[in-house]
Amino acid sequence: MLRTPEDALKATLARVAPGTPLRDGLERILRGRTGALIVLGMDKTMESLCSGGFEIGIDFAPTRLRELAKMDGAIVCDKDVTKILRAAVQLVPDPSIETQESGTRHRTAERVAIQTGVPVVSVSQSMQIIALYVDGLRYVLEGSEKVLARANQALATLERYRARLDQVTSSLSALEIEAMVTVRDVAVTLQRHEMVRRISEEIAQYVLELGVDGRLLSLQLDELSATRGSGADMVIRDYTDPLVTDVDAAVAALQEIDQADLIDLNLIAGAVGLPAGNDALENIIQPRGYRLVSELKAVPRAVAGRLVDHFGGLQDLMAATIDELMVVDGIGELRARTVREGLSRIAEASLLDRFL
Repeated sequence: MLRTPEDALKATLARVAPGTPLRDGLERILRGRTGALIVLGMDKTMESLCSGGFEIGIDFAPTRLRELAKMDGAIVCDKDVTKILRAAVQLVPDPSIETQESGTRHRTAERVAIQTGVPVVSVSQSMQIIALYVDGLRYVLEGSEKVLARANQALATLERYRARLDQVTSSLSALEIEAMVTVRDVAVTLQRHEMVRRISEEIAQYVLELGVDGRLLSLQLDELSATRGSGADMVIRDYTDPLVTDVDAAVAALQEIDQADLIDLNLIAGAVGLPAGNDALENIIQPRGYRLVSELKAVPRAVAGRLVDHFGGLQDLMAATIDELMVVDGIGELRARTVREGLSRIAEASLLDRFL
């Protein structure tokens, strides 16, 4: 799979996160009020853009980076930032590459990053900022205090989203037991799954950017994510025609919906292959049972799939006897009793949650 610019940016953020030697060196440069242009990688394309300077090939150290930044020209490190390969280098990128930057250092950094695909770090002496240029993307690093403030706000939002997702999921389970699920109920559940996924990804980016300063935030994110249960893919699999809908493509379509359009339940329904338009949201639809059966931890996923496929729908599965369950390949008497009792517990818990 080809790496996207966003993936490349995340990898670069990990290299410049607080607690890393590179971040230490960059902060020393900022405190010393000198600028710097640092290239994180060397290949043939990168080498063709280098003019002058000198090769040093020494081990990377924050103090060495700070001292070399006092000279004019760029510093070139290896991609893992374990070696400083060259210093005082003049970079000569293609001047026809468009750039929105105005300063010479930033214009050069952006053009080099676009032309070579190698991440470039620019430290501004006048503005006192650190900017990353990766595959056409520009990202300004901020201090841990500012990032933590935003991350804590996002975490509070995630807690609310998580609680709401749990509510709509519990409601969906109760409606499934009663065979009263509408397209609207499924679309709302998918909407909440996607909202939780997006805010979780945002917090994960903060964790990456914070480095060692984000350890507690990472633990909180893991705790909220650990109780997530089945995801949007299982909901889609439960309610769409397997002969028509590609679940992975449907999940991708859901994730591509613009943030402003995520409130449109008809749009969500249509994106994943559910009935949409006019009064379609009020249509009653029946689940196949994948989502509830997946919550039975004692049943392997492959066996759960055969179980659902055999009965064709949740209502028939719920009504099946021990003997009828044992007909399915991989279901013995013990596992049949586990399935029977497990589904009964889920049904009771879902109905209690709904009416209490």
